[in-house]
Amino acid sequence: MTEPTTVPDRAHGASGARVAAELRDAILAGHYAPGSRIRQEDLAEAYGASRLPVRDALRMLEAEGLVTLVANTGAWVAKLNPAECEELYQVRERLEPFLLSLNSPLLQEAQIDELGCLATAMEHTDDVERFLQLDREFHLSSYSVAETTMLQELTVRLWNRTQPYRRVYTRMFRAEGDHSVHYEHHLIVAALHRRDAEGAARLLSGHIRRTRLELARHPEVFDLV
Repeated sequence: MTEPTTVPDRAHGASGARVAAELRDAILAGHYAPGSRIRQEDLAEAYGASRLPVRDALRMLEAEGLVTLVANTGAWVAKLNPAECEELYQVRERLEPFLLSLNSPLLQEAQIDELGCLATAMEHTDDVERFLQLDREFHLSSYSVAETTMLQELTVRLWNRTQPYRRVYTRMFRAEGDHSVHYEHHLIVAALHRRDAEGAARLLSGHIRRTRLELARHPEVFDLV
């Protein structure tokens, strides 16, 4: 018979989840670069936790693809090579338009108006981190209405794994004066206002594809993160 979970076990679980959430945020914010070493003792000190919750947190993030654990060696922030990034974007290119098509009929006009405000805010910010935050909110909120078993969670994980490369790519397209990303955001919003789910999905597919092709065209991105 399975023994009931003890209070200390539950406390360790809650502490591990807290450390995982804080470390995830730090990785996504670029405080830990892909391939950088993560030392358990440093995390324990930084987040005020014992070694056990830290180990639990690292295992959680390993399951999400954000951390690589090597037995008897240590932990590193996961990194992608160009082929792996290409594959993740290929999945996103098919998954997210489908997810948007599920959400499109359920989005209220006020929610679509808010997407338009986010698109405009992205267009007018010069701060890359602010742009990344707004871009994430724009896309993930447009997928958040329809109830799904796993699609939303999978989408978030794919976004998280490609975040460092999207950051470098964003700096590049801004330096080149490329405004196409903004046009695409506004076109998606217009399609949603028209209740053209198929058109919005098609625009989103092209939007993700363009990023995938640009990353393939600039392999140096993977040396700059």
